Amino acid sequence: MKIIVPMAGRGSRLRPHSLTVPKPLIPVAGKPIVHRLVSDIVGVLNQPIEEIAFILGDPAFFGDDVVESLKALAVELGAKPSIYRQLDPKGTGHAIMCAEPSLSGPAVIAYADTLIRADFDLDKEADSVIWTKRVENPSAYGVVNLNDKDEIVELVEKPETFVSDQAVIGIYYFKDVAVLKNELQYVLDHNIINGGEYQINDGIKRMMADGKVFKTGTVTEWMDCGNKAVTIETNQRMLGFLEKDGEPLVAASATLENANIIAPCFIGENVVLKNTTVGPFVSIGNNTVIENSTVKNSLIQTNTKISNANLDNAMIGNHVVFNGNFESISIGDYSVLE
Repeated sequence: MKIIVPMAGRGSRLRPHSLTVPKPLIPVAGKPIVHRLVSDIVGVLNQPIEEIAFILGDPAFFGDDVVESLKALAVELGAKPSIYRQLDPKGTGHAIMCAEPSLSGPAVIAYADTLIRADFDLDKEADSVIWTKRVENPSAYGVVNLNDKDEIVELVEKPETFVSDQAVIGIYYFKDVAVLKNELQYVLDHNIINGGEYQINDGIKRMMADGKVFKTGTVTEWMDCGNKAVTIETNQRMLGFLEKDGEPLVAASATLENANIIAPCFIGENVVLKNTTVGPFVSIGNNTVIENSTVKNSLIQTNTKISNANLDNAMIGNHVVFNGNFESISIGDYSVLE
């Protein structure tokens, strides 16, 4: 089994945080989004992973540090790492084809801007499995249309009339991903464009037209990391799951001086909390210092210093200095507010 992870986009909806750090590398509940996603997929598959291929954008943004962290993730999961580049962003289908040498055999393709919780057996008899989540307002999503055999026969984008309540979340299994590769090559060769780009859906639709069997794999939780508000909400939900799972969330190296932690919270290595209350639902990255403050429902990254603050629904980047009594804020890396 292989895992293919397109992650070339810069994440404009999560600015200013994604101006200096690729969105999939922004930590949620103490771990970068893409690291958590890939690890969770490996857990769902419950089988050896031969290769994990990452498709990155411009090396000036997705630099050597990103490459090394992704290679280390693959090795940690027992897989061979492969790195590809999509230097000209032309859509999801085009991104997948940038990893053409790795497109053979059984594979999962996963877009790295979402997190999941799932527990199901992969239907290996199907030619493909599209992972879905039941939603209350399907007209806001791309959904699958099923026949009486529970096979996917159509993908419908934001249906005005009810088709199904199963939304496509951007994770796919292919029994032989080379079949998708061949159909996407046709899409590229014949310049089949939707929304100004080459889309994975056009390759999938050609597979369906050829009689390939598509089934659903329904996840129990689907969490977006598209913008500040939903990323903070995802951090809250993930902290709750990790606490329930019994994961250790407070590093032993953290220093607490007259500090109160209201669980669940993630407290990273060498964090200092002084005259401060944090929680619930706060994640604090390594080497951050917080003094004389109250923080809840917030994401704070590494090497940051916060003083005299009352924060709620805040998202603060790396190497930030913040001294003040603002509340709902979003501050990117290397900012100074005194």
